[in-house]
Amino acid sequence: MNKDQKNEAIELLKSKFSQYNNFYITNTESLTVAQVNNLRKVCFDKNVEMKVAKNTLIRKALESLDAEKYAGVYDALNGVTALMFSDSPKEPALIISSFRKENKKTEKPELKAAFVGDEIYTGDAQLANLVKIKTKNELIGDVIGLLQSPAKRVLAGLLEKAKKEGAGAEAPAAE
Repeated sequence: MNKDQKNEAIELLKSKFSQYNNFYITNTESLTVAQVNNLRKVCFDKNVEMKVAKNTLIRKALESLDAEKYAGVYDALNGVTALMFSDSPKEPALIISSFRKENKKTEKPELKAAFVGDEIYTGDAQLANLVKIKTKNELIGDVIGLLQSPAKRVLAGLLEKAKKEGAGAEAPAAE
């Protein structure tokens, strides 16, 4: 790779890091070509971009954007690295965990680090936590449900009271 190609790759990576608030750094080292192709297909179907790049180019792209902000992920930049970019904070984690279940013989892809929002998760042990993260839409749904719950109880109480009063008013008139 010559200098111009490296600069082009760094610019491409910078645009991806700027475009997405969430990215995962994974190790796909022992996967077969067929498994990597299958993983790429699953990522494509779930709107997750998967890119393989050299660690030094990834580091240079991150440092040129904000060296301090991404400092926690630099230690994860070793070995074979595949990046997963997504608008959803948990979709790459779901893809990794479901891929492992389908391919029981492998512990790959292994999560090296994840940058979600402004938080950094390091190590494969964090995968279970990342799967549990709620998306923005899930959080909005929870808040709306919480806000509607008291109103529903008040309306149900009023309707119940109206039925009782209506039934009570009709009973004496029947005599």
